Amino acid sequence: MSIDRLLTTVLRLYQDVHDEARTEQIFSTTTTLLANLSNPLNVSLLTSQLLAAPAIWTRGDGMRACYRIISIYNTAAMHVRKHELEHAKPKIPPVSGGGLRTDAWAAAVIGGADDLSSRWQHLLVLSGILMGLESGNRKSLSSGMRRTLELTVVTAANLAARGGEPVTAPTPAGPVMMALNYAFPLLSEASRAALDCDALIPVAIKAVFAAAGLQDGLFLGAINLDVRQTGKQFMWSESSPSFLHLRLLEQKPLVSGLGPLSKLLGYAIEHARDANAVLRAQDDLVTFTAKLLQHWQTNKLSELEISEEEVFLTPETMQTTWTVLWQQLKKIMYGVVAILQSVVARSLLDPRLRNDITAPVVAAKSLAVLRNLYFISSRNGSDAFQVYAFTYFTSLDNLSRYPAASASFLREIRSPNPGTIPPHPLHRTLDLFYLNVAEHLPLHLPPEACDTLIVQPAITYLAHEAGAPLSPRMVELFEAAHSAVLSALSCPQNGPLAAELAPFYAETLFGSFPIYISPRQFRIAFKTVMQILSPPFPVAASHPHLAEALLEMVRFRAQPGASSSAPLPPPPGAEQSQTQEVVMSEQSTLVMTLIDALPFLNLAIFEEWMMLTALALNSIDGDPAMRDAARRRFWEVLVIGEMDVERAAIGVAWWGTKGGREAVLYGTGGRDGRAMMSGAINQQDRATRVL
Repeated sequence: MSIDRLLTTVLRLYQDVHDEARTEQIFSTTTTLLANLSNPLNVSLLTSQLLAAPAIWTRGDGMRACYRIISIYNTAAMHVRKHELEHAKPKIPPVSGGGLRTDAWAAAVIGGADDLSSRWQHLLVLSGILMGLESGNRKSLSSGMRRTLELTVVTAANLAARGGEPVTAPTPAGPVMMALNYAFPLLSEASRAALDCDALIPVAIKAVFAAAGLQDGLFLGAINLDVRQTGKQFMWSESSPSFLHLRLLEQKPLVSGLGPLSKLLGYAIEHARDANAVLRAQDDLVTFTAKLLQHWQTNKLSELEISEEEVFLTPETMQTTWTVLWQQLKKIMYGVVAILQSVVARSLLDPRLRNDITAPVVAAKSLAVLRNLYFISSRNGSDAFQVYAFTYFTSLDNLSRYPAASASFLREIRSPNPGTIPPHPLHRTLDLFYLNVAEHLPLHLPPEACDTLIVQPAITYLAHEAGAPLSPRMVELFEAAHSAVLSALSCPQNGPLAAELAPFYAETLFGSFPIYISPRQFRIAFKTVMQILSPPFPVAASHPHLAEALLEMVRFRAQPGASSSAPLPPPPGAEQSQTQEVVMSEQSTLVMTLIDALPFLNLAIFEEWMMLTALALNSIDGDPAMRDAARRRFWEVLVIGEMDVERAAIGVAWWGTKGGREAVLYGTGGRDGRAMMSGAINQQDRATRVL
């Protein structure tokens, strides 16, 4: 059939709705015609009629039809360029082709985007030919024609985003953002600057999170209907409707292209002229993530902790559906955080967002978004990427400058049942986020707020039943609670609170070590407490003997027989070289804790406690390597600058003239009580000279 007859046939087929097979034939024939027509007027006519064809737009194919339009023009553009290159080789007979040069063909297609169709349909066509001619560094168009095409793409996108066209149906957000998402990487900086970002932001938000995109997270709630219990395990089959729906969701252009789309939306947020458009976008992020969290909470699979999944999920579920679900959720999290990062970055530069009224609101809402996503980001270190860290810590820094806003935010996200550990794993995950946030906020909070909003929620997790096993999540909560308490106690305004809480906290540390916290964690925590109770902190003046009382508690427990001298197992995740270098027992850790506290002691008791610590050092039982490690640590405290000038001077005098050297190296028994020739050098003397 000749090209002219084929064109007539296709134009006639455009006027009626057909079945699936005939519609596919129409698409295929249209691609052939676009690539082979030699008359630019026919190219314009075909484009104009295609964009108004009932055969395409009244079938209800939605985004699928839009994607096919982009694909048609992308493919046709590549064929036109291929034909042009073949005609440029005179020695090689050209393969069949229309003979139009790429510039003329692109101009003809642009001419077909007329008033018979909508601007968003024009954008589909224009993005398709821009991709086909310029992607992959093809550089098929002349510089003038490329600028014209880019300007036409931007104009169509702006008009489609603004709406207000004289058409019966409103502009669909999905096709606009899908087409612009493909074209955006190919636009020059000058063309991008012409985008109406104020109008694009709401369209992009709707496209990403509404029906054309992530559907407000409804797929999470649908999973619950297909979860079946088989014995003591749960099964979510890969043939279930909810999983098939998830697979279809992954194939949607706006979902599969969520990464580039989030960059496009981030660009719009950073360059929008209207700050209110940015604030509305952030509100939409809060709304979407809240719905996502709510849908996950209604899912019975949210009742499982990570450590329980292999026990309570069938192998089929673990290997297929469960893995796919979390891959999709992490993809959503990455996209949302990338968009949120643009909001936070803008809030640092825009005077309309960084003022004292708006800044705390923006920071609190950003943290609310991260809280809603925390059931995803807290899983297997999924939050360990730079964009998340910037968004999280910048929001914390901004919020911490406003005491009232900080207290209000903590009250808003605090557990509804304070004083009790929630039984639901998801609620414990949210408590972990709460404690991690609370750790950064006490500096500007009044003591009453610190006690109510930080210390008391943390004590809930510290006052657990001794000896009770802890899941990995509970270990994280336990460590976060310790960090939150230490953060609150270290604030200068919380001196009375520190004096009241220090004995209880010390007992908690003793009860937790070595079962729940490692030697390193115990030493850091106790060292921090001693620093809080020592000069120049105000507690040292109001309660001068409290620090020494806590040291006595440590020294009493470090005595032989009061604590175990057996080597402790290495902490999880420790490198083999580290575990071989330092072997610690419960007793040696307590002695190391005494040594760590020396630089903070009051001058009146400093020399006395150096001697007591030296004697405790030589009472370490078990492996001699643990005593040697304690001696090296004692020497480090004396010589590497951990002490101030006054304490260092006292330490040097004590070491050289007041028996400190002998006490550290030999203890109360002199040189191990062994008879030696005068001037003899034993092994410990050699070790000392090496030091």
